[in-house]
Amino acid sequence: MTEGLTRLVAGRGENTSPLAPKDGVATLPPVDGVRFATVAAGIKYTGRTDVMLAALARGTSLAGVFTRSATRSAPVLWCEEHLARFDGTAAPAAILVNAGNANAFTGRNGAEVTRALAEDVARATGCPATHVFPASTGVIGELLPQERITSKLDELAASLAPEGAAEGAAAIRTTDTYEKGAALTVTCGEADVQIVGIAKGSGMIAPDMATMLVYIFTDCAIDQSLLQDTLSRLNARTFNAITVDGDTSTSDTLLLAATGRAQMERIVEADDPRLTQFSDGLETVMRDLAHQVVRDGEGATKFVEITVRGAVSDDSAHRVGLSIANSPLVKTALAGSDPNWGRIVMAVGKSGEPADRDRLTIRFGDVLVARDGWVDPEYREEDGAAILAEEEISITVDLGLGEGAFTVWTCDLTHGYITINADYRS
Repeated sequence: MTEGLTRLVAGRGENTSPLAPKDGVATLPPVDGVRFATVAAGIKYTGRTDVMLAALARGTSLAGVFTRSATRSAPVLWCEEHLARFDGTAAPAAILVNAGNANAFTGRNGAEVTRALAEDVARATGCPATHVFPASTGVIGELLPQERITSKLDELAASLAPEGAAEGAAAIRTTDTYEKGAALTVTCGEADVQIVGIAKGSGMIAPDMATMLVYIFTDCAIDQSLLQDTLSRLNARTFNAITVDGDTSTSDTLLLAATGRAQMERIVEADDPRLTQFSDGLETVMRDLAHQVVRDGEGATKFVEITVRGAVSDDSAHRVGLSIANSPLVKTALAGSDPNWGRIVMAVGKSGEPADRDRLTIRFGDVLVARDGWVDPEYREEDGAAILAEEEISITVDLGLGEGAFTVWTCDLTHGYITINADYRS
């Protein structure tokens, strides 16, 4: 399903991740019923845009998934509350995103600022405040300079245009080294349906969701409950299957807007074959964006796919995979191209999931490293090191206990991660 997928890779500076997709283009196609605008508000950064406004036409269906952190931000709480009773047929809607300040752990002030911003966006765009879905990303625990955003809202509203998704991807970045975007046209029955997504995320990335913001727009005509069910199901094996550093953000937000403008009858039944066609295309875009987040992991030099098979269940395989992917010892070995398979054995054992040492099989790429509780007699250290020296690495672990399987994606852990995060607030 990757055929026809468009990726967004705009400029490449000297600090751009070496894992950034190399086949991208600088534009994303418009989606009927969605308009974008960006502006430089100076919230934290200078010389770049840091606020995005997206206007959604009346009739849009909206679905969302959010962080389950117990300390989630005021914008996340606002979105959860108002998405639960959202009815896009009643009025248009809007999305407002700022970078540089997370508006998290800011007490009552955070909630008041969020409400005030929603009301200001509503006045500027003509939609109800309850149809405004804000998000903030950046430093935690500092008051959001609300006036820097509100002073730009009229300018934002006046410059809304369909061709602006790529600029939106640039505006929502924090430590990201490149803009993340993907687009795909899929056939649903007789209709061509456009799916366009943008994302930000580089550090503080772990499932639940996995600091990450994702916005996906489509012109598919689909019932809102089906849209939410589809998004939640696909999220489990895309954005909830990635990890950079094991830290779950306070601000993670994934919103999916379906404007219903495609030339098609509305999808209202779960057994409609067009839902499968749409779902397959949506998963392709979501997985690609999730991979781009990992590829831009702070300080990352290697993209790693970890597949766990033979577990007692898929959920068990998922937890074992994350135990491996989040292990600092595994990740630093990957950074050094050290085929220290003993660290993978350790990570399997500490996962808390059923495992049997004497049934365990480990492969680096197509190289059999260990089986039956011991290193394979034909394994050579130089073969393992050669696999781990590559930019893209696959590791397979078979527990030999059942039919459960799951794949997660991560990156290595380098000195660059420490450099970025040691002075993040400076």
